[in-house]
Amino acid sequence: MTKSRPMSVVELIYEWIVKQQLEKLSESRDPRVIYVTDLVACTHKFHMRKSFPELGISFEPSAVLGDIAHIGLGKLLSEKGFSVEVEVSREIEIENVKYLLKGRVDALSVDKGVVVEVKTSKSAVGLPREHHVKQLKIYLELLGAKHGVLVYITPDKLVEYHYDYEPVDLEAEVRALLANTQHPRYPWECGYCTYRKLCPYAQLAKGD
Repeated sequence: MTKSRPMSVVELIYEWIVKQQLEKLSESRDPRVIYVTDLVACTHKFHMRKSFPELGISFEPSAVLGDIAHIGLGKLLSEKGFSVEVEVSREIEIENVKYLLKGRVDALSVDKGVVVEVKTSKSAVGLPREHHVKQLKIYLELLGAKHGVLVYITPDKLVEYHYDYEPVDLEAEVRALLANTQHPRYPWECGYCTYRKLCPYAQLAKGD
């Protein structure tokens, strides 16, 4: 009698992560779909993803750790009355073309007054990070929320930052993304970008 192989937890995690990414492939190809994270990153990365969406499929333990932290904190916040993993979107028309700006808020208070964004990081240096603050403010604009909380979980620090609503011109942000003039937006981006080996603007480190 053949002994059955014990369940592999690693395989379960792998299948879960890859399934999520595969489900977004067709959407990644659609030039009219824009993610909130596109508005806070290198503008050319958005255009590269539309041309080479499969390159965005990855399995990184650090990303898995972040996903698990989000699930755990989401469970805690849901017990305190927050809605978690809330999908948000808005249609924005540019030059007679309708784009769909999409995002997913980590947690939202029942009365929609407070947005919580959770970030994991290997280091607490340089917190809060500019692109994370901008992302949170865009969510406040999309939801009409009054207050945002940016929570960081790092190996040596657990800290939160609070922000009140400030107007964000979403149409101007989308226009800037489509114009593709900020590549990269931050000097560190290329080192983490999956598209860097095909990108004409990539600032590669020596030996890459």
